Amino acid sequence: MGGRQATARRPEASGGPDLTGREIVIESGQCTGWHYHDVPLMAVVASGTLTRILDDGSVETHPAGATFVEPSGSDHVHLGRNLGSEPVVLHVTCALAEDARWSVATPAPFGATPCPCPCPGHAR
Repeated sequence: MGGRQATARRPEASGGPDLTGREIVIESGQCTGWHYHDVPLMAVVASGTLTRILDDGSVETHPAGATFVEPSGSDHVHLGRNLGSEPVVLHVTCALAEDARWSVATPAPFGATPCPCPCPGHAR
């Protein structure tokens, strides 16, 4: 996923699933790239407005203070975009093993628009 990311984990984590938090910053005009998660994520929009495009083409808008859950699995591909002028800051929490991946980059779903952002390394 694009943007800046910082991860926090409880000190007693031992390699198994544990509650993990991450701050994700998506700059104005940027996006996450199409992706999905192996575990459900719970998110709070700390600032900015996040626009999520889901694999069925529906669009969800989450302003500062909003919370949402991203379901797990490759059947829940989505893209997060910052269409605003200020950075989007997300605080994300999930139960994730220490060596597990946060997200899985994937091509745009059938019929969806490829990632429109000029972010290197995003799935297109």
